[in-house]
Amino acid sequence: MKAHESRAFLREIWLINRPAFSLVELLVVIGVIAILIGLLLPAVQASREAARRMACSNNFKQIGIAIQNHHAAFRRFPVGSVAKEYPGSPTTPWTFYRWSAFALLTPYLEQSNIDAKLNLDKPLYTSGFGITPENIEGVRTLVPVFLCPSDSYRELHQSFAPINYGMCTGTGMGGGTPFDTDGVFFVNSKTGFQDVLDGASNTLAASESLLGVAGPQFRDPRYGYRFTFSAPISDQACENAPTWNYTDPRGFSWANGEYRNGLYNHYYTPNSHYPDCISPFLGGGFSKVYTPFGWKTARSHHYGGVNSLRVDGSVNFITDSVDLTIWRALSTRNGNEVVVHDH
Repeated sequence: MKAHESRAFLREIWLINRPAFSLVELLVVIGVIAILIGLLLPAVQASREAARRMACSNNFKQIGIAIQNHHAAFRRFPVGSVAKEYPGSPTTPWTFYRWSAFALLTPYLEQSNIDAKLNLDKPLYTSGFGITPENIEGVRTLVPVFLCPSDSYRELHQSFAPINYGMCTGTGMGGGTPFDTDGVFFVNSKTGFQDVLDGASNTLAASESLLGVAGPQFRDPRYGYRFTFSAPISDQACENAPTWNYTDPRGFSWANGEYRNGLYNHYYTPNSHYPDCISPFLGGGFSKVYTPFGWKTARSHHYGGVNSLRVDGSVNFITDSVDLTIWRALSTRNGNEVVVHDH
């Protein structure tokens, strides 16, 4: 027998006599693979979330730079929410201007294309609760820097683009009033660095908010808010609130400077199990009627806390376990509190 024939013959014998995998061995291999996948999957998910949290932090850094540039141009921070008389329609409630600080920051966020589509001299809403025609296209334009990658990026309103961030009004004083609050941003605020007596590094400018879900059936504090007709609001009024998400879900519009959208406060701790609470103010004449009062805290999908922007432009992660006293102290501009930083 020739050499090559011998090798072929031996190979055939080996193939014929090679032992096969038993069912037990196959199940063991499958089990080992499953365990490895189970170990690797959380690590992959954690790595992805870490990247999303970092991207969210970078959004805040851009917003912080925009705030600084606005201050350099006007010697003050942007208004938390615009309210003023509209000469073209004196019976239009002042709060229907309602432009958010984020809308005022678009020229400083390399969003000149959106800024060109906005006419901030006109109210956001008409007296009939529609959107002023000049602003229809601009307010429904998606702005990626206003959205956290850990959230869903979903549209919440057919006429508006959503937002995951809010400017801080303070502690939630005065039954959730948005007027003359103890924070940096509020209705017609004109605060600047000179007003932040607690120090720019000890005062929060902005934090996160989760996009909501419409409908009274979604009674989840992460996505819903209680709605009452008792402004200023109280703990009792919120506990007895007749419904949830009465009209539009939280975060439905970056252009809208009210508690459901561009504002938040520190009445509750981050990601609190207490639902946020909103109520319209039905008195005060044209200058205040329909202004939303609220207790809306910071919320996120990041594990254990929320990203927050300080007035000095720094970005920090604040844990859900932060003491309420410290959390509220971080929200005031001139409360004279001693703050122990929680990162």
